Amino acid sequence: MRLNFRTARPLPGLLALCAALSACSGTSSQPELAKSGDTVLGFVRPYRVEVVQGNVLTKELVSRVKPGMSRAQVRDLLGSPLLTDMFHDNRWDYSFAIRRQGAPYQQRRVVAWFDGDQLKSLEVPDDLPSENEFVAAITTFPSGKAPKLELSEEERKALPVPVRPPAPTPEAMGVQRSYPPLEGR
Repeated sequence: MRLNFRTARPLPGLLALCAALSACSGTSSQPELAKSGDTVLGFVRPYRVEVVQGNVLTKELVSRVKPGMSRAQVRDLLGSPLLTDMFHDNRWDYSFAIRRQGAPYQQRRVVAWFDGDQLKSLEVPDDLPSENEFVAAITTFPSGKAPKLELSEEERKALPVPVRPPAPTPEAMGVQRSYPPLEGR
């Protein structure tokens, strides 16, 4: 098959290609996203999977752990460590990382050092957040305010009283049968 360039008319295709390529140079309404590579063609943001790895440790959790606690007690409070090394059995690493769309990437590491079965020390980073600070850091709601999860007492009282269905009558339950006892066989 021979292609005749005189009859193929490449001009409309060439114009469409130029228009598509010129759209790539457009600017985003959110320049910080365009710089970070989170947009395609300057305005489309692809879906990114939320990745959470490790144990979420907060100031409140870590403050409950004290030197002299056993390994089981530390595991009960902080959870199982993400890393345990068979060559360094006196060290547990609690690593945490979260990558969530619309929130900054976070990564922290807490290291527990043991002497035998007793906790010797805990290495805690200076930027370890409290529970409220952690929730605020990963909140991606447009208003910046988390949705309300509980009703107040006034709202509970304003709810309609649930109607209980009537109890079934014995006739509606079907035929009643009596079986002989299993003893004595």
